[in-house]
Amino acid sequence: MDYKQYLKFYPGFPIEGVNFVDIMPFIQNKEVFRNLVQDLGRLCQSPNIVAPEARGFLFAAPMLADCPHVQNIIPFRKKGKLPYEQGDLVALDITKEYGKDQIFFRLSDVAAGKPAGDVYEVTFFDDILATGGTALGIARGLESHKVILDGRPYGIKVTDFVFLVELEGLGGRELLESIAPVKSLVQTTE
Repeated sequence: MDYKQYLKFYPGFPIEGVNFVDIMPFIQNKEVFRNLVQDLGRLCQSPNIVAPEARGFLFAAPMLADCPHVQNIIPFRKKGKLPYEQGDLVALDITKEYGKDQIFFRLSDVAAGKPAGDVYEVTFFDDILATGGTALGIARGLESHKVILDGRPYGIKVTDFVFLVELEGLGGRELLESIAPVKSLVQTTE
């Protein structure tokens, strides 16, 4: 399916010099959305999917319901959005197209998945790959932490990066490929 035809572009939004890629048309057509979720699920190598808010949630959650190999979603949220117990919440510094930010995840959400040997393998999924700052910050942060389950430490390994849309020429792919393979359904220079 040619998904690119459904994208809308808004130059200069939210700030001058940034072209906003609107993926909302994908969720306005049931057949397109169903196919898109299945195609994205096939690209995801790991049973554990890392999904930053908010648009990553729109596609990762249906993958959990529709793709048998996807077993766990690990949400990443902005400050104050995840309830947590002492020692569970982790803050990660990220660099977005618009500047520096922080994003949070819970170690218990990783532990809810299934480890492969001594590590939790995770696929990072998000809607847009631009400069790669968010994905890089999350991947490095994840891989620097351990999950303790039944007194045993497990590492976290990003096995692949999956994106709905890749904006070519912004260096995101090259930045992330030093960690794991990068896959995208749509590539565009707009």
